[in-house]
Amino acid sequence: MKNKFEKRFLRVLFILTLSALPFLFRKHPMKDSMLTFLLNGYTNGIVDRFVVNHKLIRYPVRYFRKEFKIHVLFDFLLYPTVSVILNQLTKNDKPLVIIYKILLFIFPMFFIELWAERKTNLITWRRSWKWYHTLLTLTVKSVLNRLIIGAIRVLDKKIEKSS
Repeated sequence: MKNKFEKRFLRVLFILTLSALPFLFRKHPMKDSMLTFLLNGYTNGIVDRFVVNHKLIRYPVRYFRKEFKIHVLFDFLLYPTVSVILNQLTKNDKPLVIIYKILLFIFPMFFIELWAERKTNLITWRRSWKWYHTLLTLTVKSVLNRLIIGAIRVLDKKIEKSS
């Protein structure tokens, strides 16, 4: 069976992430968690479609191969779940602490992707895509996502005070 390990690996990630979601969305405010999850998933789809269409990254083994060229599991479930955790952990932190915590989450994700690119058939970096592009993209995307959610929280508090 070709790619048996990769398919099992994706299945385990899917089950673990899906089983974690009910616990993540129990924490208040749920609206922040849902917004974080949806915003991250939406922007992941855009960024991943761009890099896949420009043939910078390819996902030989993935869910919904016929329907999507992007990595649906990572873009719409795994990374958004990590973003929800990050936003909950950094809710009351100052900017430097937020960046530090983001990096603590991004580095393991990066090393897993680096391992997957070198040792599995889950991802292939093509043409000019290098390891630092992945690290930079994950970091910038996570910081921007956290910044947007933080701005929405501030606006929400101002609206609540004025009501």
